[in-house]
Amino acid sequence: MRILISNDDGVFAAGIRTLAAEAAARGHQVTVVCPDQERSATGHGLTLQTPLRAERADELFAPGITAWACSGTPSDCVKLALFALLEEWPDLVLSGINHGPNLGTDTLYSGTVSAAMEGTIEGLPALAVSSADFKWRSFEPAAAIALDVAEAVMQQGWPASTLLNLNVPPLAAEAIGPLRWCRKAVRRYTDQFDKRVDPRGRTYYWLAGEVANDLEAEVAGPADWPIDVAHVAAGGVSLTPLQPELFWRGEAAALPQLPLGR
Repeated sequence: MRILISNDDGVFAAGIRTLAAEAAARGHQVTVVCPDQERSATGHGLTLQTPLRAERADELFAPGITAWACSGTPSDCVKLALFALLEEWPDLVLSGINHGPNLGTDTLYSGTVSAAMEGTIEGLPALAVSSADFKWRSFEPAAAIALDVAEAVMQQGWPASTLLNLNVPPLAAEAIGPLRWCRKAVRRYTDQFDKRVDPRGRTYYWLAGEVANDLEAEVAGPADWPIDVAHVAAGGVSLTPLQPELFWRGEAAALPQLPLGR
């Protein structure tokens, strides 16, 4: 397969190098187009007011991998790859391996998920991959699982207009639990901003906060599917189908009546 790989941790991140090396070792044709520096939590942002620049970075990756470092966001990288850098479109878009989890509603902020979603929007199969711990650096098990999943789903037929979001627990390969389809949890944060004072006496704020997972919230998906946060916390691998269509799926009767005369 022709595989395009991006991320939001940047071209020097160990996760993307491990994922690209695993794909290349399996005989796939791999092209990397990713940010030239960390662009975490940029969501689906695009660069509109400044030009994009891309430089070759093959030397940072395993032999046979073509790589570009781009000045833009993760979504910029995939869009630029598809419409300017690649001679042929890929069969598959991979994003990751992210240095940290992308679970629950955090997927709305994630540059990793957004890079994959850019592929989904353009009609391509896409998989976002995350290692569910910010300090974990043994990415080989997650890379192997990601390629196993991608190859198997490609063989069976990728669900149309669907991004698959994979989260792997920070464990050695032999300790990792089962892979399951999962629903997306609701994640909220407490004490989100830390108020500080700089050396000149000026106040500034640092986004921090402690995660508070609402595992009792009503979330979409089959009731017999586990919640992604809980499944990964128990040592399992979560795979969650996501779609770019965010339209509400409730009953029309539950909506307020519109004012008359409009």
